[in-house]
Amino acid sequence: MTEEARIPMRIIAYARNDYTEKFAVPRQSGLVPEVLTRVEFVPEYRVPEALRGIEGFSHLWLLWVFHQALREDWSPTVRPPRMGGNRRVGVFATRSPFRPNPIGLSAVRLHGVEDGALLVSGADLADGTPILDVKPYLPYADCVPDAAAGYTAALPERSLQVVCPPALLSGLTRPQQDALLSVLSHDPRPAYQHSPDRVYGFRFARREVRFSVAGDVLTVLSVGDEEPGFVEQTPQLP
Repeated sequence: MTEEARIPMRIIAYARNDYTEKFAVPRQSGLVPEVLTRVEFVPEYRVPEALRGIEGFSHLWLLWVFHQALREDWSPTVRPPRMGGNRRVGVFATRSPFRPNPIGLSAVRLHGVEDGALLVSGADLADGTPILDVKPYLPYADCVPDAAAGYTAALPERSLQVVCPPALLSGLTRPQQDALLSVLSHDPRPAYQHSPDRVYGFRFARREVRFSVAGDVLTVLSVGDEEPGFVEQTPQLP
């Protein structure tokens, strides 16, 4: 790569939320509006003037880095888990994190500015995600009502009935409870994992959540303190 081809990028902020790890992070932005995210700017860009006028917009675009999926190589085709992991499509026809440049794009709702940070909802970013840029969402230019959905049109969003004894949620605040139940209802499992005998687990809001799924019913088995010894290993599909 020539020096002319090297384009410097700067991290301007980091996402802070209850998605402790990438397992269970929504597959797209806007699917779980119950989860709030703080966009906390690094000192160099924590300048009030840089946010002047932003309160007038209801939604924003976030450009960010797939920091938990960095790799040196890339593949022209990938197997999206959403499609069951058994069909390859072109990487540029997907939102897979395994790209030549690991950049993500998310539309989020802006709730306000607090202490120089942006409070947004509907983000599909794990806690600690580096953010490269923030731009206003412009309805007249960014919304295309008759846009074609390609192969995703045949992939309706999965929805599960969540069964969870209220006592298991007692350690969470009410907003965290609502957020967790919404995350679970969207079926955080990869599309190629459907074993009713398997116990799945992920960390959310500094809690270890374990659950099983039979048919269209997800049953929460436990919600406890983080247990370093239990790690849900989800295969990566480049």
